[in-house]
Amino acid sequence: MSNTTPLVQALLDHLSLGRTSFHTPGHKGLPSPLDGLGDLKRLDLTELPDTDSLYEADGPIARAMEQAAGFFHAKRTVFSSGGCTLCIQAMLYLAAPTGGKVIFGRTLHRSAVNAMALLDITPVWVLPRPDAGPGLPGRIHADDVESALLRHPDAKAVYITSPDYYGTCSDIAALADVCRRHGILLLVDNAHGAHFSLLSPDIHPLHLGADACADSAHKTLPVLTGGAWLQLGDRMPVEGALDAMALFGSTSPSYPIMASLDACRRWMEKEGKTAFSQLQQQVKAIRERAASLGIPSPMGPVDPVRLSLNTMAIGVDGRHAAQYLRLHGVEPEMCDSGWVVLLPSPFHKPEHLRHLLDVIASIPHGTARPASAFPPTLPEMVERPRAAVLGPSQWVDVEQCVGRISAQAACPCPPGVPLVMPGEKIDQRVQMGLIHSGIRRLKVVK
Repeated sequence: MSNTTPLVQALLDHLSLGRTSFHTPGHKGLPSPLDGLGDLKRLDLTELPDTDSLYEADGPIARAMEQAAGFFHAKRTVFSSGGCTLCIQAMLYLAAPTGGKVIFGRTLHRSAVNAMALLDITPVWVLPRPDAGPGLPGRIHADDVESALLRHPDAKAVYITSPDYYGTCSDIAALADVCRRHGILLLVDNAHGAHFSLLSPDIHPLHLGADACADSAHKTLPVLTGGAWLQLGDRMPVEGALDAMALFGSTSPSYPIMASLDACRRWMEKEGKTAFSQLQQQVKAIRERAASLGIPSPMGPVDPVRLSLNTMAIGVDGRHAAQYLRLHGVEPEMCDSGWVVLLPSPFHKPEHLRHLLDVIASIPHGTARPASAFPPTLPEMVERPRAAVLGPSQWVDVEQCVGRISAQAACPCPPGVPLVMPGEKIDQRVQMGLIHSGIRRLKVVK
């Protein structure tokens, strides 16, 4: 037996580096409302007569969720300690409990792909338009969604991701208008926009007309990792919401995580709008300064408190830029070949943001050039995702995958548009994209 604790040691070693967190979770390990909860171990309780039970909530958990619904002006708000993944699964179940067709934006989290397989949902894909800048997926447009609805009038819902990982936002109001005219539900993966109700103007999807959205509170707000809200609007069936969560979720939800969601709601009511108003101005100044140095942000509507910086514009691969930031005490959220993403927080001190700006301004220009892009296409769908994901499969070398049916989503850059989805036939173009992205093996249907 070993007396070592490798994960504990890795976490302590990382903290000893002294880098400032510009990644999730939103509390950044800095003073926040979580401190008011005291020793969180003391709150790590279970379902007791006076502590309520999440999936049968009729006591303090029910009251906490009702207060959250009041803040968000939702028909119902449900807590999740299983992250936004659980909210996405439940949201799709409520809209399509027996499967069927759903219109999906092609930019989506793998939890939605897995939910398709579990619920036997057949996706109808809508590609984003590349309108946000080089190397970015872009936005889902209402006209394209309406075209898909006209071709598939039997679809049960429309599902999009907004904002995406880079902070680019689709026009939720326009999408909601299309969905209402067609009598169909609009579901939004709002994982990266749980703070949107605190911005000026308020751009939370529920307030722009979405029927349901999944908010990953821990990403940008003072909530423990795994804390999320499922927000349901007037047209959603809300009576089965807790049953839908229980279908996928653990029977042992974390009380500290749920308590952090409750504390966060109180902070949002009292201080959130002022805190995020200040943060908006601070991030705007950093973004403008970066642009003056030749480092642009995404074009069009974006999350105003997220920093996505195109370092390739000054000849620096985003992965190299991220390493430069780390060497100077800044830990970013994500990087790819062209971009670096950072998540400023109201809990950062002014000196943290000043240091970040100084480091960005000091990035040496380089001579790197963008890699050849592979514009997204829609491969032929041969099987439903359920059959491809849950049926027999095997791993093959990418060189041998042409003509095979994918059993997984292959997305070379996690925030990007998947080259192939489960149930789709791999053609030479997909193969070239996989090889170009460094993917060497792929799971395919036997």
